[in-house]
Amino acid sequence: MNLELFDPHDTAPVRIDLGPAAVVLRGYALPYVDAVLPALDGVLAAAPLRHMETPGGLRMSAALSNCGALGWASDRHGYRYARHDPQTGLPWPAMPAAFLRLAQAAADAAGFAGFRPDACLVNRYVPGARMGLHQDKNERDFGAPIVSVSLGIPAVFLFGGGRRGDPARRVPLHHGDVAVWGGPDRLRYHGVLPLKDASHPRLGAIRINLTFRQAG
Repeated sequence: MNLELFDPHDTAPVRIDLGPAAVVLRGYALPYVDAVLPALDGVLAAAPLRHMETPGGLRMSAALSNCGALGWASDRHGYRYARHDPQTGLPWPAMPAAFLRLAQAAADAAGFAGFRPDACLVNRYVPGARMGLHQDKNERDFGAPIVSVSLGIPAVFLFGGGRRGDPARRVPLHHGDVAVWGGPDRLRYHGVLPLKDASHPRLGAIRINLTFRQAG
């Protein structure tokens, strides 16, 4: 399939295989959006978006927040999960039921039944923001998949191999797309190219990425 020719307005379910246990489910989240967006507003009211620092002291270009029993954080002390928001000292907001329904349904559709995420990382990208190639490896158990939901303006997802220098496939992601990877693909490097100028009719000039993990 030529992904460049994909019509993002076609909401028919399309599954694109990226590996033996890695897929993009085109438009899968669209039926959930009306419940997810108001729930997201509640999460961000309790734990506002912020730009964290890498351990090397660099400011991340994507702003982030969390919900669930655990939240991902980064500063000069390293990457980690914590039960409390380091900015307020309060527990992270509970994961909304609409989030959990979407994450579990997408995981099941991708072949990962029984997914029970306890962490959801919320990233907000604006044009020019990016995410460098990295592995998701701060979780205790790599047996559960990663479920990544794209909302808002388009992005190009990089999906590489087991080493940082391996070639990375470029996969356009649109509003409502869900990427799921686990099993032998769980520790593959991945990232996001700098976003181009664009506007979404509902979210404006931003992209929201919800990344669900079983972290604890």
